[in-house]
Amino acid sequence: MSDDYAFSVRTRVAFSDTDAQGVVYYGRYNPYFDVARVEYLRNLSLLHRVGGGDFVMRANTVEYHAPAVFDDEIEVFIRVARIGRTSVTFEFAAYRVPHDVLMVTATQTMVFVDLAERDAREIPPEWRRPVEEFEVV
Repeated sequence: MSDDYAFSVRTRVAFSDTDAQGVVYYGRYNPYFDVARVEYLRNLSLLHRVGGGDFVMRANTVEYHAPAVFDDEIEVFIRVARIGRTSVTFEFAAYRVPHDVLMVTATQTMVFVDLAERDAREIPPEWRRPVEEFEVV
């Protein structure tokens, strides 16, 4: 693991992830981040819905530092950078393995919403607590 991140997942670049130039198409990084977020939440036993709501994407920012190509192994690091009253911000850093080349960094802010009303609600303690304990926020 990294000093800055307590959790990561590894994946490999599929041929279908690359564009005509042979590099990972910029939009294909978001599925890598989704896999990392799901595995992070699975690790904390938080894949189930809590408090009558669920998280929806509010913002997604990606910065590209170096290209990845077909069959590269990528390690995607993830952490919760901030938990607000109704939102959580995840940070990601994707590195090429084994050379530790930083390829992409990203942030995603998700808002906890009441599924019936479709409006923001306070993040339930049963979701917040395991994250804060894991991240030592």
